Amino acid sequence: MQKFCFLIFTFCLVAVSVFAQDKRYSTNNQEAIKNFALANQSIDDHLYDEAISLLQKAVDADSKFIEAHAQLGDVLRMRRMYKPAVEQFQKVITLDPEFNKGIYLKIADSEIPLAMYEPALHHLEKYVTYTTNTPQNISYAQKLIADCKFSIQAIAHPVAFKPINMGPEINTADDEYLPVATADEAELIFTRKINNNEDFYKSMKADNKWQKATYLSNIINTPMYNEGAQSISQDGKYLFFTGCNRPDGLGRCDIYIAQKRGDDWAKPFSIGAPLNTSGWEAQPSISADGRTMYFVSNRKGGYGGYDIWKSHLTDKGWSEPENMGPGINTAYDEQSPFIHPDDSTFYFCSSGWPGLGAKDLFVSRLGKDGKWQKPENLGYPINSSGDENGLTLTANGSYAFFASNALKGYGGFDIYTFEMPERIRPKVVTYVKGTVLDKKTKAPLEAAVEIIDLQKDSPVYQDYSSEDAGEFLATLPTGKNYGLNISREGYLFYSDNFSLIGLKDKKAFNITVSLSPIEVGNKVILKNIFFDTNKFDLKPESKAELQKLVEFMEVNPTIKIEISGFTDNVGNKDANQTLSEKRANSVYQYLVSAKVKADRLVYKGYGETQPITDNATEENRALNRRTEFMIIAK
Repeated sequence: MQKFCFLIFTFCLVAVSVFAQDKRYSTNNQEAIKNFALANQSIDDHLYDEAISLLQKAVDADSKFIEAHAQLGDVLRMRRMYKPAVEQFQKVITLDPEFNKGIYLKIADSEIPLAMYEPALHHLEKYVTYTTNTPQNISYAQKLIADCKFSIQAIAHPVAFKPINMGPEINTADDEYLPVATADEAELIFTRKINNNEDFYKSMKADNKWQKATYLSNIINTPMYNEGAQSISQDGKYLFFTGCNRPDGLGRCDIYIAQKRGDDWAKPFSIGAPLNTSGWEAQPSISADGRTMYFVSNRKGGYGGYDIWKSHLTDKGWSEPENMGPGINTAYDEQSPFIHPDDSTFYFCSSGWPGLGAKDLFVSRLGKDGKWQKPENLGYPINSSGDENGLTLTANGSYAFFASNALKGYGGFDIYTFEMPERIRPKVVTYVKGTVLDKKTKAPLEAAVEIIDLQKDSPVYQDYSSEDAGEFLATLPTGKNYGLNISREGYLFYSDNFSLIGLKDKKAFNITVSLSPIEVGNKVILKNIFFDTNKFDLKPESKAELQKLVEFMEVNPTIKIEISGFTDNVGNKDANQTLSEKRANSVYQYLVSAKVKADRLVYKGYGETQPITDNATEENRALNRRTEFMIIAK
């Protein structure tokens, strides 16, 4: 809103100058004129409180002094004292409805922050009837008309909204804001402002209750600079945040990253160019796969004062940022981006799209064409005539976090949570949380973890389990099938499959993975090798798993393996035996075609002879229908 605020503010100063020079006032009262002139001098000196006092004396001396009422309304509006400003403008209109056409725009601009939408709409519709208004002011008036019409309808159709203060464990007499949670909701990180210094704090959840917040880290927090506006990766291992006026920065504010190391954090570093510039970059939001950064900047090439941009992580670093375009950004300000882990629901605040005043919260959804759809206002009373920003959601999409100083809390801005109405929730998302161990020693292992969208044959998560605890966490949007592969040098890799098609609940997957050393006799079940019923042609979704097996053979060039096929006990025993052999042969043929030497491979079918569970249920039979490989020589 920066450009248009400047426009209206300039209009205010022009009015001051005219009133100061024009001696043909609506009053002959010398005391009133004297105070009016002194007030104008105070305005020139930026002594606005003094000017308000002098203008009040002027209208006290003559209650029909139109110019003084108009000037007093201007200064009060500039000081955001909207209620008395409206009273002064209304007196001008009552005394002379045609005194100054700009009064109708000014009074409306003061009424909207007070949620006086009906009278504001009336005044705006009056204002646009004047044909001598500037195109810029007409454009602004039309924008406010759209706000008023939307607001009247929104208030008539409120959404469910019951904010809950997060309590003294999180909130204090100081300001707390910008909360973000990890996907498993085990940790909440937020900003606390003490004596004008912003630092990060964290709260851990135990027994479903948030514990007393503690200082995040002396490595990230500093006594000299402000840290805030953060985004945490879904597993809690990477923190992206805004750092301002740091000596290693490129501009006033830049985006930094820090990595979790054990119980503390490594030293943060600037992401650097081209994402950071000599301008203002802040408020990062990282996608669930860690490869797309959404952020706010006032860099060149935008549509308004502050726009939302995005950058992609490539093999060479972060790409040249691209503007989110007119489907998200307007000629006003857009801020506080939050990309949900479903990677297709985007929340942000804007003063440009129709809303209830100042900044409102909006949601945009990714269309089938890959473009962000027209933003939808989250509605009243989530949005109000004041500023709303800094909304984040839990990974499951059920609850939101935000900060407010408008509700009765512990002092200043407090952090609240509320249940999101169904209509504005993201898609259902769950997560897989795992621990990787050495099968023999049970010691935690740092291992490469990859989750693949099997239909697209593309990774949605690539990272390592933590060195100290062997832990990893990744979010999974529903409606897809995923393959999981975990590998480490010197060990057999681990394979798993998560089918989330048709999943309606938000059940999380908690797994413990034991990696076996590469030793003769050890085997791996290839859970992402797929065949149609009673067929042996490899389905396309098998490609990612087969490539992992090819890579395993390349990294371990001396080993030999047996590829084994198994079936359940449904059908003819001989037919099952033949089917298992043909399926094992299909995998064998793929490996040979991928340049794995045939003398390192054998294949064999075992039919229904070696079930790993009983065949009493379809779920168990699916487990028995499997493909394995076993080390037969090193």
